[in-house]
Amino acid sequence: MKRWSEKLEEKIAMLPDSPGCYLMKNAGGTVIYVGKAVNLKNRVRSYFRITAHTPKVEAMISHIDDFEILLCETNLEALILECNLIKHYRPYYNILLKDDKHYPYLKADLSQPFPRLEITRRLEKDGAKYFGPYIGASAVRQVIEAVRDVFPLRSCRQVLPPTRPKRPCMNYELGRCLAPCAGFCTREQYADLMAGVMNFLNGDYESVLKKLRTEMEEAAAAMRYEKAAKIRDKIRDVQGLMERQIALQTDRSEQDLIALAQDGLDAMVQVLYVRGGRMIGGDHFVLAREGGEDPGEVLAGFMIQYYENAGLIPRNVLCQELPDGMTEQLEGWLRQKKGSAVTLATPRRGEKHDLIVLAAKNAADALEKRNARRTIHEERTVGAAQKLAEAVGLDRFPRRIEGYDISNTQGVQSVAAMVVFIDGEPARKEYRHFRIRTVEGADDFASLYETLKRRYAHALQEKESGEGNRFSDLPDLILIDGGPQQLRFARQAILDLNLEPPVMFGLAEKREEIWLPGAEEPILLDHSTPELQLAQRIRDEAHRFGIIHHRGLREKASLHSRLEDIPGIGPARRKELLKAFGSLKAIREADLETLAGVRGMNRTAAEAVRAWSQQGK
Repeated sequence: MKRWSEKLEEKIAMLPDSPGCYLMKNAGGTVIYVGKAVNLKNRVRSYFRITAHTPKVEAMISHIDDFEILLCETNLEALILECNLIKHYRPYYNILLKDDKHYPYLKADLSQPFPRLEITRRLEKDGAKYFGPYIGASAVRQVIEAVRDVFPLRSCRQVLPPTRPKRPCMNYELGRCLAPCAGFCTREQYADLMAGVMNFLNGDYESVLKKLRTEMEEAAAAMRYEKAAKIRDKIRDVQGLMERQIALQTDRSEQDLIALAQDGLDAMVQVLYVRGGRMIGGDHFVLAREGGEDPGEVLAGFMIQYYENAGLIPRNVLCQELPDGMTEQLEGWLRQKKGSAVTLATPRRGEKHDLIVLAAKNAADALEKRNARRTIHEERTVGAAQKLAEAVGLDRFPRRIEGYDISNTQGVQSVAAMVVFIDGEPARKEYRHFRIRTVEGADDFASLYETLKRRYAHALQEKESGEGNRFSDLPDLILIDGGPQQLRFARQAILDLNLEPPVMFGLAEKREEIWLPGAEEPILLDHSTPELQLAQRIRDEAHRFGIIHHRGLREKASLHSRLEDIPGIGPARRKELLKAFGSLKAIREADLETLAGVRGMNRTAAEAVRAWSQQGK
C-alpha cells in the first residue's frame, strides 16, 4: 500500500461525519477529481485505506498529493456544489460532458395578440410556450414548414396590430397567412388557429388530419379539385412527419429516457426525448474512462451535469439505474431547477421499463458505431503509421513523420514545403515553408539539400540556445517526394551537419515506388494498403501546401513588377498603394484625387498611375 505524507494522514484522521464535497489535488495543486459524499469520513478514507479499486480510481489515487473538503447541510446541497465545482475545475478524472451545444426549440408567445413561431436556442421563464428540443436546425425547420403548410400562421416580424391596416404580402395571396396586418382576421380567429398549432406541436396529429380530410372531401364534392389536391399534399406532409417519429404507447406528458452502455473503457449515455407521446429525437454522449465504473454512479454524475445546463427539464425523467437513495435527492434537485413538479423513476418492469430498454439499445448501438469509427480511424492513422514504419525498416513507432516537396516554375520562385503528420494525422501548425536561396534554376536535388540542411541547422541552433521550438521536435521518419537521387541529396544534407539522419524514404509518383537509401530496387506496396495510402496522403499534402505558397509568391511578384514598371513608382510607393487599395483592380479603378491622397504619392505620380490604368483598359 502507498505511504502517505504525515500532513495528509493528519487530514485523513480529522475527516468529519458530515455530507459534503471533496477535491483531490495532484502535486502541482491541480484539482484532478471532485466528489460528493453522505459521510465524508467514510468516503474519503476509502481512497487511502481500501486497496481494491477500479483502474480509473487507481490511476487517480496514484496522483493524489492533497485534498480539500467543503461541508454541506444536506445531500442535495452536496449534489449542487459538486456540479458547480466540476464545471469550475473541469477535473481530469470526473465525467465531463464535451457536448455543450444548445438544441433548437420552437417558441410561441401566446401573450402576444398575433403570435408567431420562432426558433430559439435559449429557454427563458417568460411565459411563452416552448416545444422541443429538436436535433438540429433542419429538423426544427421541417416542423415549422409542416405547421405552416397546414396552419396559415404569420411569419413576418411586424409589430401587430398595426396603427393602421397595411397591404397584405404575397403569403396572404398564397393562402399561407390570414393577414392580421391588413385587419383580415380578428384576434379570436387567430387564437383558434394557434390552439390548433399547439395541439399539433403537442403530437395531436389525428385531429389535424381529420380536419384536413373533411376539407378535402368538401372541396372534391364541390368540384374544386385544385384545392382538394393541395389539401391532399398537406395531408401527405403531416403523415410524413408522423412517420419520421417513433410512436410510443405512453402518456402524453414530456419524458426524457436516459440509459447507458459500457465497454470496459468508455461509456455512452443515450437521452431520448418524448414529447406528446412521440419520440421526437435523441442524442448520445461519450463519457471517456467511465466504461468500468458503477452504472448508477455514472448516470447520476451525468444527470447532474446534463440538467444543470439543460434548457428544458421535462415533467418526467426515466433513468436506467441510480445509486441507492439517490433517486429522491436527484428528483428534489430537478424540481428545484425546473421550478415545478418533476418525477424521476428507475422502472424495473412494464411499459416504462420497455422504454428504458429501447434507450439502452440506442446507447449500445451508438457505442458500437463509435468504436467502429475509432477503429477505422486508428487503422488509417496510428495503424497505418506503424505498418509504414515496418515497411521501411523502422523499428519503432514513427510519432512524427515529415514530408518534403519542391515547387517552382522553370526555376523561378522556388520554394520547399515541409508538412508534419503526428500519430498519422496532419499537424498543420507544424507545417513550414522554405524560400530556396542558394539554388538557381530548376534543381530539385540541390533544393532538397538546402531545405534539409536548413531545417536541421535550425534544430541545432534551438538546442544550443535553449530558445524556440519551431524545429526542435525532430522527425522519426522523413518522406521525400521523388526517387533515389532526391533521397540521396536530402540525406547528405543531414550527414554534412555531422548528424545521424532518421529513417528516410522517397516516394516516386509514377508507380508509387518506395525507395530506401542505397537500395537497388524499390519496395512496391499494394495500393489498397493503409500504409501506402498514408504515404500518398503525406506526399500529396506536401505538394498541395507547396503549390499554394508558390502560387501566392508568383501572384505577388507579378503584381509588384507591374506596379514598378510605372514611372515614378518605386518599392515604397508600391507598398503604400497596395496597402491603401488591396488589389491591382482597385488601383486601376481609383480616381486621380484618391491616388494622389495616398501616403507618399503626389499628383505627378498619381497621373502616371492613371495613365498606366488607361493603357490596360
